[in-house]
Amino acid sequence: MKKRVSLALLLSLSILLPALGQTTQRVDEKDDVVKITTNLVQVDAVVTKDGKPVTGLTADDFEIYEDGRKQAITSFAYISNVANVPSNAEPKRDKASVDAAPVEPIQRDVARRTIAIVVDDLGMSAESMNQVRKRLRTFVAEELQPNDLVAIIRTGSDVGALQQFTNDKRMLNRAVDQLRWNVCSRMGLTVIQPVEALSGNACYYDSLTPTMKSLRFILDSMGRLPGRKSLILMSDTMPIMKDDWNGTGIPPVNDANKVGVPKTDNFDPVTVGANVTNMGGWLRRLAETAIRSSVVIYSVDTQGLQYTGIAASDSVNEALPQKIPSFSGVVTDRSRMLQMNREGSERLAKQTGGFQVHNSNDFQLDRIVEDQNGYYLLGYRPTEETFNHQFHQIKAKVKRSGLTVRTRFGFWGVSEEDTNRSRLSAQDEATLALISPFAAHDLEVGLNAFFSNGKTEGSIVRSFIYLNPKSLSFVPANGRYETAVEVHGVLFGDNGAIAERVKHDIVLSLGESEYQQAMRDGLPDAVRLRFDMTAKQPGSYQVRVAVRDRTSAKLGSAGQFVDVPDLNKKRVALSGIVLRRTGQAAQAAVMANPPDRRFQSNSDLYATLVVYNPTPGLTMQTRLFREGKLVSANPPVPIEIKEGESARKLITDVIRLAPDLEPGDYYLQVAIIDTTTKDKRTAVSQWVPFEIVK
Repeated sequence: MKKRVSLALLLSLSILLPALGQTTQRVDEKDDVVKITTNLVQVDAVVTKDGKPVTGLTADDFEIYEDGRKQAITSFAYISNVANVPSNAEPKRDKASVDAAPVEPIQRDVARRTIAIVVDDLGMSAESMNQVRKRLRTFVAEELQPNDLVAIIRTGSDVGALQQFTNDKRMLNRAVDQLRWNVCSRMGLTVIQPVEALSGNACYYDSLTPTMKSLRFILDSMGRLPGRKSLILMSDTMPIMKDDWNGTGIPPVNDANKVGVPKTDNFDPVTVGANVTNMGGWLRRLAETAIRSSVVIYSVDTQGLQYTGIAASDSVNEALPQKIPSFSGVVTDRSRMLQMNREGSERLAKQTGGFQVHNSNDFQLDRIVEDQNGYYLLGYRPTEETFNHQFHQIKAKVKRSGLTVRTRFGFWGVSEEDTNRSRLSAQDEATLALISPFAAHDLEVGLNAFFSNGKTEGSIVRSFIYLNPKSLSFVPANGRYETAVEVHGVLFGDNGAIAERVKHDIVLSLGESEYQQAMRDGLPDAVRLRFDMTAKQPGSYQVRVAVRDRTSAKLGSAGQFVDVPDLNKKRVALSGIVLRRTGQAAQAAVMANPPDRRFQSNSDLYATLVVYNPTPGLTMQTRLFREGKLVSANPPVPIEIKEGESARKLITDVIRLAPDLEPGDYYLQVAIIDTTTKDKRTAVSQWVPFEIVK
C-alpha cells in the first residue's frame, strides 16, 4: 500500500501537473485570499459568537498584529460564500432516486463554498468508517446547497483532487458508497481494541506518512482553485507523537522515551528513542501549504464518544495475571490514547484558522459548513522586515466583547519578487484546464460523452467534441482555411485515479464554401472530433477534455460524468443517449453522435440508446426538464424483446419540441420502468443535456 500511494503522488505530479510540486508562495493573483505583496499583507478571519458566524463588523472592530506589533488596517472587506438561494430551492431527494435531474455546473465567479472532505481511511477503524458513511449520506442529502463545490477523497487510494469537485449529489453519493474500512489502516476494527487483541493487522506499515503525503498533494492541488477553500479532515488518529504500538488500544505505560522530546523544524518524521516518532515537521509543512493555498482545515475526530473502562469484550482472566490491567490503568491509558490520536489534526485546524470537532458522534458537519458562509479580509502595509524570509506570526483581535476571531497563525516573509515565478508552459496550462472543475472559456468547447459496450471492444467511454469555429484561428493556406488544435482527454476513475489519458493533434482544413458555411452554421458533420477510452472496471468516471488552439494559444475545456455499469450482474443498464435531428438507421446513430446538441423548437428530437440485459415487462418513458421542472412527457412505451435481443436492445423514441418552448438549456431523461413491480418503480435512467434555439 505504501508503494501504491507514493506511485499515485508521483504520477499525479509528473503526468498531470509538474507545477503542483512547487512550494513557492503564490502571490498577487486575483483569486488569492492570503496575499503577501510589497504593498499588502492580507489574511482572512472568521468571527463567531456562541459558535455562530457574525457579520456586519467594520474595520474599526478589529486589531491585527504581526509578531506582536500592531498594524494599521489599510484594507477591509467581508466576503460571502453563500449565494442568495433560498434554503428550500432544491428539494431533498433520496440518494437511491434515479429520477433526480443533474445539476448545472458551478461557474467560477459565483459565490460558493468549496469543501474537500478527506476521509483518512488509512487512519480509521471499521467502527468509525460506518459512522462516517452514515453521516456523510445525511450531509449530502440534507445540508449541501446547489452552489457548494464538494469533493470526497480517501487517503488510502490513488489521489487526484481537483477533478473530483462537484455539486452533483448523485456523484457525491457514489463517492460515499466507495468508502470502506481499509484493511491496511493503522486502526483496527474498533477505536478501542479489547485487551488481549492482537497488535497490528496483516499488511501493517507506517500509514501515517502516506496520509500526510496525500494531504500535502490535496492542499497543493486546491491552491489552483480560486478564493478561500476548506478541507474537512476526518480521521481516528493523527497524533503529534506517534507510538509504534499501532493503535491497539493500550499504549505503552512506560513514557521514558517521551521525556524531553525536542521540537523540530525538519519536515521528515524524527524518531525519538525506541518507539516514538515526532510528526511535528510534517504537520508544520501541511499548515504552511494550507496557508499558501488559501485553505482552512477543520478536523473531525471520528473516534467519537468512547467508553474507556473494561468491557465485556476485554479478555481478562486469572490465567494471564501479568496482563491483567487495573481498571484505573485501563481508563487512564485509553483516555490518553484518545487524546493523543487527535492532537496532530487539532494543531492543523488551529494553525490554519479552523477548529476541531471531538467527543461528538454526529461530527457537527453542519456547524463546520455554516462556519464557511463568509469571512473578513484584513489587510495592512508590510515593512521591509516582513520580507526577511522568516516566519511571521499573525494574531487578530476583535474589540467587541463576547466575540471570538479565528485566523491563520502566520506566513513566510517572501515577496513576489523573491518567488520569481515563471509562466506556466502550454502543456501545464492544458493540464490545469483538464483537472480544474471550472471550464476554460477562451474556446467554446462542447462535450458529449457516454457509456457504450461492444462485442469486441468491451465497455468504453465514447467522447464527441464540439468546437465553435468562430473561436478558432483559421489561417488561409493554399486556397483553404486551416487551424491546428491539440485535444487532451483524461478519464478519471475512483478517487481521481487516472484510468486513461489521450492526446490528439488535429489539423482542420476547410475549403472556401465549407469555411463560410462553418462560420454560419458550425463545423460540418463530416468534421467529427471523437475518441474512445477504455473503462476496464465498472463505476463512475469523469471525462475531462481540454482543447488548445496552437495559433492563438486559446484554451477551452469541458467535463462530464459517465456511469459504467457492471453488465456481468445481469441487471438492466443503459448506454448513453444519442440525440439526432432526423430519423436515421438506429445502428448508424449509435456509431456517430454529433456533440453539437442544439435543436430548434417546433421540431422532432430523436433519442436512441441501448438497453443492456432487458427483461420482460419493461417500458420506456422520455421526459423533458428545464431548471429541475418537468416540461413535457411522452407516455410509457412497452419494450418488446425479440429473439436474440436478451443481451442488448436498441430503442428509439421521438420527442416533439413544442413551438412555444423558450430558448435555453434543457435535460432529456429516458427512464426504464419495471411494470412487474407493484409500485412501477424506475429501474434505471439516463440523462442528456441539450439546448433549444430559435
